[in-house]
Amino acid sequence: MAYSMTGFGRAEKIFDTRKYTVEMKSVNNRYCDINIRMPRLFNFADTEIRKLITSGLVRGKVDVYIYYTDTSAESENVTVNTGLARAYVDACRELADCTGKTDDVTVKDLCVFPDILKVEQASVDEEVILAELRETVTGAIDGMLAMRAREGANLVSDLLGKISKLEGLRDTIEAREPSVIEIYRNKLSARVDELLLPDKRGFYDESRLAAEVALFADKCAIDEEVTRLTSHFEQARKILGSDNNAIGKQMDFLVQEINREINTCGSKANDIEITGNVLQMKNIVEEIREQIQNLV
Repeated sequence: MAYSMTGFGRAEKIFDTRKYTVEMKSVNNRYCDINIRMPRLFNFADTEIRKLITSGLVRGKVDVYIYYTDTSAESENVTVNTGLARAYVDACRELADCTGKTDDVTVKDLCVFPDILKVEQASVDEEVILAELRETVTGAIDGMLAMRAREGANLVSDLLGKISKLEGLRDTIEAREPSVIEIYRNKLSARVDELLLPDKRGFYDESRLAAEVALFADKCAIDEEVTRLTSHFEQARKILGSDNNAIGKQMDFLVQEINREINTCGSKANDIEITGNVLQMKNIVEEIREQIQNLV
């Protein structure tokens, strides 16, 4: 099955008082480039999360957002910076003495002073958190893979349509090739008739004309290129219909080979119609090249 590198996945899991939400989106990239934004509490799990995503998605630029809440009373601790509180009190008294104002600072006032109270995340059981986080991330990956599969199916359908167009143009070129040689023979013969006087025409060796035509036919022969194109198109259909996880890379290589054969046909063909068909094929190949950049 072909997968697109464009996708979105989301999963939400609740375990007792702990709620996890994982969202991820991806676009095409040659490698698996992962950017994770998550609470610092989960820093210990960074490597495991990356391994999980890489094994599931293979390629793409993936942005991951992890949200976490714990509603239990033990989830957070509030600590008091007593030394800083005393310093604030002493400073307020000093300010009162020098201004003649009343020192009416209360505990409530101290609570809103910067850095007096600090909320800290309570310690957690890393094994439990990792197992729960892994399950949630896996759910998001599954959602993304489902979307990637749908996008991939659409891409494959479009690519197969483009390959069919290439096959049609190949058949047109192949059918046109014998006419090119015949047209050249007629033009060359007419040119000989034009240059030689009627009474001298009998002295012209027709074998020389035949040799020239044979040489031209050999130079402009594209039967080998057409045969290789046929093989490449068949291989492309097999790749697009396979369950291989590296369809994009295989198709990228194959498109290079297809483009090479088409270029050779264009350089050999001494015919305006074949040249026009070759240009159409090159345009289609370029469209295919752009499309396969989105395949895993």
